[in-house]
Amino acid sequence: MSGVALFDQWPLLTGLGLSLGLGLLIGIQRGWTLRRGAAGSRFAGIRTFALLGLTGGIAGIVHPVDRIIAGVLLASAALLVVLGYARTARETGAISGTSALAGLITLGCGFLAASGSSQIASIIAVSATLLLTLRPQLHRWIKGMTEAEVSAIARFALIALVVLPLLPDRSLGPYDAWSPRQLWLVVVFVSGFSFAGYLASRRFGATRGTLVMAATGAMVSSTAVTAALATRLRDAKENASVLVAGISAASAIMLIRAIILVALLAPIALPALAMLLAPAALVSIAGAAWGLRAGRNAEAVPASAVALRNPLNLGPALVLMALVMAMAVAARWLMERVGEAGLAVILALSGIADIDAAIITIGGLPTGLLDSRTAGLVVAAPIMANTLFKAAVAVAIARSRRGWLAALPLIASVAAGAAMIPFLP
Repeated sequence: MSGVALFDQWPLLTGLGLSLGLGLLIGIQRGWTLRRGAAGSRFAGIRTFALLGLTGGIAGIVHPVDRIIAGVLLASAALLVVLGYARTARETGAISGTSALAGLITLGCGFLAASGSSQIASIIAVSATLLLTLRPQLHRWIKGMTEAEVSAIARFALIALVVLPLLPDRSLGPYDAWSPRQLWLVVVFVSGFSFAGYLASRRFGATRGTLVMAATGAMVSSTAVTAALATRLRDAKENASVLVAGISAASAIMLIRAIILVALLAPIALPALAMLLAPAALVSIAGAAWGLRAGRNAEAVPASAVALRNPLNLGPALVLMALVMAMAVAARWLMERVGEAGLAVILALSGIADIDAAIITIGGLPTGLLDSRTAGLVVAAPIMANTLFKAAVAVAIARSRRGWLAALPLIASVAAGAAMIPFLP
């Protein structure tokens, strides 16, 4: 009977064990961080945090039976934490509440772990421990930030974490072509990719070489990178081979980024699109490798920064959203009037300026409207048009044989992708 009784109590025991373990986890981090403090200068160490987790676990077990007792346990433990913080602050003059807040979080995690929410408790405890561990890195990051970057983070959090969840996820407008939440995802994705590119460029710096700048800049706009590097091609003192490598690398990043976006937003087009873009990306990578090898023995030239727009300037994102709205209506109208060929034409033309709108438009079409092969071809059209446009930009801006040298890998990548069309299933 004792074995059966123990088996019946096993969930409670595992909950208590997890409560204790999470308390120990946070306690180890706090104990190690404060290990050099004078004796008696801290109100909580590894044992206290373990006991706070265990106290929360006991309250979680008691709660279904007697909520008053559970509440008294939690309130008493929380009061001890607050009093300990007040005493430490008064005696040391320190006003940091990190350990006190960590103690309250430990208490709450213990309660959750023993009351049936073990996964949530574990996620919170591990996240809190990681955050506490990253204190030196976070402080260095904060010291190096500008006011504009702080503002950009706040704005991105607003559009991604506040506005997006509040928008309805249903079809509205002409032909039921608009979903407010999906349309706002355009702003979130464009801003997110731009911000990622901006942070990458800050991390590597403008002096790390043309290839690094081209790769990070392509996260914002591969067309802007191509134009900037083509301008430098006009200078005979610049290393043409390295600049060609940069343009090819930016194009390869754009193609890989397009595959990732399609996988996220329009998975129906992914199989066919991957067959078309993978060879194109490989040709662009080969062009970058050739340029890098050809320029290896040339005189090193300092790389100038590629001019990029404000990573969280919402103007371009909102313009793109308006374009997506117009294209969604036009796509449904064309599909109703002239079928799939009309859709391919309008997306190919729009892709000269931006390929994201075409990808998002395909992702927003009703399920079953296009088969996988057709969807892949329709998405590939604007991507290939964009690549050819960049080749034309390189030739027009460089205005020399160097421009054609930069355009050659781009044209070859389009040819490699087009050569795969007969082999599509």
